[in-house]
Amino acid sequence: MGGWSPSDIAWDTRTIGTSALRVYGPRNLAALAERVGLSPRQVLEARAVAAVLPFRLNPYVVEELIDWADIPNDPIFRLTFPQREMLAPCDFDAMVALIGDEAPPAVVEAAATTIRARLNPHPSGQRELNVPRFEGTPLAGAQHKYADTLLVFPAEGQTCHAYCGYCFRWAQFVGPREARFASHEPARIAAYVRAHQEITDVLLTGGDPLVARASVLRSHLEPLLAPDLERVNIRIGTKAPVYWPHRFLGDRDAEALLRLFEEVIARGRHLTLVLHASHPRELGTEAAQKALARILATGAVVRCQAPVVRHVNDSAETWAELWSRQVRLGAIPYYMFVERDTGPCRYYELPISRALEIFERARSQVSGLAQTARGPVMSAVPGKVLVDGTVRVNGERAFVLKLIRARERERAGEVFLARHDEQATWLDQLRSLEGDWSGELDRGEDQAATSRLVVA
Repeated sequence: MGGWSPSDIAWDTRTIGTSALRVYGPRNLAALAERVGLSPRQVLEARAVAAVLPFRLNPYVVEELIDWADIPNDPIFRLTFPQREMLAPCDFDAMVALIGDEAPPAVVEAAATTIRARLNPHPSGQRELNVPRFEGTPLAGAQHKYADTLLVFPAEGQTCHAYCGYCFRWAQFVGPREARFASHEPARIAAYVRAHQEITDVLLTGGDPLVARASVLRSHLEPLLAPDLERVNIRIGTKAPVYWPHRFLGDRDAEALLRLFEEVIARGRHLTLVLHASHPRELGTEAAQKALARILATGAVVRCQAPVVRHVNDSAETWAELWSRQVRLGAIPYYMFVERDTGPCRYYELPISRALEIFERARSQVSGLAQTARGPVMSAVPGKVLVDGTVRVNGERAFVLKLIRARERERAGEVFLARHDEQATWLDQLRSLEGDWSGELDRGEDQAATSRLVVA
């Protein structure tokens, strides 16, 4: 799209994963923005936002996914390119002034750091509540929120082929490295799993673990494939099939990666790629479809999830097409999430009531094969909270909320009611029919507050 070559823009000097991938980073933003026809003011605005929030594109996203004839309304452009509304007006104005005056980099970074701290960089108690301890010390690069599932952040996979603006893990990509989740000790991870018999699933996440070389990925998987851990299913969270399908087609170790998937299956393990697919266009290219076919041919399963957000996929028709296309390609619709209360959520978030409307209308347009998706779901402190519909209680409309995954395992399946609120966008803005509970829940200040959920 756009009729020009990515080679018209100087590359970011860094590469990630294999040598085939080169990326546009903040240093390339001005040249890229000018080349696609943005005005000098728009370029300045984009640079101001990118000084605070992560920005990365690659030639595939630029050439195959973004419709440059339709900017600024194109959904993939809105998803991947810095937008001024991502920052509060006062913060945006401050950054524009600094960038426009060519302030020293240290001054710009100090201002950006202050703004980031106000954007709830680690929502839902990730650092305070989810990091497990093992043999007396924190298990670096891991989260253990649900008894049966351990999240692992391979250090080599804590970046992506391109960044989604709404990513709730945006703090993995900017700011001090010591504040990021990163695992350097696969053997210690396996020892923790071995010591916790309740763990049946290990999810490699990020970032995107598939930016790493196949040999590096193998080093993280091999300890988990030990015979005494045969109970463990492997999941890999990724957007590679739709943001860089060449990872499975033309990268120099694409074949090695696919052979690794086959080996995991051959050793009797279940392997799922949890694909983050936000819009039907991402699954519409020949490259993406070939990549999915090659993944599925290894015996791996592909499940798809994404949040429902403004500017990108906030229509029932978009989700119905997305789910239907996933089924046709052999993938399984998995979750529709509510945008988390972090980062540039002010730009992307939708009222919970609108998310529910989109989900229900989309679901009514697809066959049962595409109705495997669950949603809308808020991944909050107590667990995954499903917005399961609305009811009337004594003449008052209420949301029916269900705890489908619970930090306190015994609470899974509980149902509770919240007053219907057309403006609320997150759990802590809802009120139960008998008082205020969710504010304490979502800030993570009181785990015992989960006992005050109002059971229907």
